[in-house]
Amino acid sequence: MVTVSNTQQIQDNSSPSYDKNSELKAFDDTKAGVKGLVDAGTTEIPRIFIHPEVSGSRPTPSLEETHFIFPLIDLENISKDPIKHKEIVEKVGDASETWGFFQVINHGIPESVLDEMMRGARRFFEQDIEVKKKYYHRDYTQRVIYNSNFDLYSPKALVANWRDSLYSTMGPDPFNPEELPEACREITMEYSDHVMKMGCTLLELLSESLGLKPSHLREMECSKGLSILCNYYPSCPQPELTIGLSKHTDNDFFTVLLQDNIGGLQVLHQNHWVDVPPTPGALVINIGDVLQLISNDKFKSVDHRALSNKVGPRISVASFFSSGPLPSYRLYGPIEELLSEDNPPKYRATTLKDFYDYFSQKGLDGTSNLSRYRI
Repeated sequence: MVTVSNTQQIQDNSSPSYDKNSELKAFDDTKAGVKGLVDAGTTEIPRIFIHPEVSGSRPTPSLEETHFIFPLIDLENISKDPIKHKEIVEKVGDASETWGFFQVINHGIPESVLDEMMRGARRFFEQDIEVKKKYYHRDYTQRVIYNSNFDLYSPKALVANWRDSLYSTMGPDPFNPEELPEACREITMEYSDHVMKMGCTLLELLSESLGLKPSHLREMECSKGLSILCNYYPSCPQPELTIGLSKHTDNDFFTVLLQDNIGGLQVLHQNHWVDVPPTPGALVINIGDVLQLISNDKFKSVDHRALSNKVGPRISVASFFSSGPLPSYRLYGPIEELLSEDNPPKYRATTLKDFYDYFSQKGLDGTSNLSRYRI
C-alpha cells in the first residue's frame, strides 16, 4: 500500500500512475480497518487517507473563537418544575437555531451505563481480528455492519477517513440480539433502551421549542428508528495529513453522541471550527438534515468533523434517530403548522428512502445533503 511522507507527494494523488481504486481495494480486503494499519506498525499513512482539508498543516482553532461558549443544558427537574421546563425548552430552541448543537447533562442515563458502552465499543474493536472479520462487509441491508469508511468506494468521497466503525440498527422492528457482537451485545441493548427514552424527551422539547404540541415530532415517527454507530479513531502517526471524519452533516432527525475525554470533535460555527469540549457525563446533541427540512430551516443541521490525533484511540458512540431500520416511503416536508405567507416552504417533500439513498451515493463529499431538495 502506497504511503506518503510529505505534502509534495500529496499532489501525485491525481497522477495517471496512481491507481486509487487498487489501493482502496487492497486496504478493504484486509478487513482489518485503520486499526490494522496501526497494529502493523505503519509510520507513514497510505495515500488514500491524505485529506485536502488538512494536508500540510494542522487545523488550529482561530483565536477569535475563544469567545464562543458551547451550549450546555442541564435537564435536571425537567418534569417536576414548570419554570425550569420552560427555560430548558427556550435553551434547546435557541441552541438548535444558532448552533445546531448542544450538550446535555443530568439526562437520566446512568454514568455507569455510559462508561460500559464506551468499554464495550473498545472491546469490539480491540478483540482478535479473526473474530471481528465475521462482521466486516458492505451490505447495508444488514442490521450489523463493521467496516472502515462506509463510502470507501464512492467516487464523490474526498478521501478515506482515519476511522473504523460498527453500525447496528436497533429498532423499531424486533431482532435477535445474537446478531450483535458478543463483545458489546449486552451493553448495546441496555444503552439503546436508555438513549431511546432520552431521545423521546428531547423530541418533546424540540416540538415545544417549535411552538408545537409536545407529541408532534414523535407522532411524525421521528423516533421510530434508532441506529447506533460505534467509532474507533486509532492513534495516527501523521495527524497533520489526514482527518478522523470529514466535514459533513447528519442525514437523520437528530443525533445523540457519547464521546470520550480525548476530544477532536469540531463544529462549524460562524465560519470558525469550534472544539466541542469533552464534558464528563454529558451527551452531545445535534440537529440532522431531515429536522432542518421539516422545521423549514428553523433548526440548523451544521457541518462538523473529527480530527485525527497522535493520542488514541478516540472512541465515540453516535445514536441516530430516524424513521426505522429501512428508509421509509412516508413523505416528509416542511411542517404545515410552521408555514405562513411570510414563511413559505423552502424544501420539497421527500421520502426518507430517497434522502438516504442520495446520501449513500454521495458519501462524505463536503457538500450539503439538503441542497438537492431546496425549492
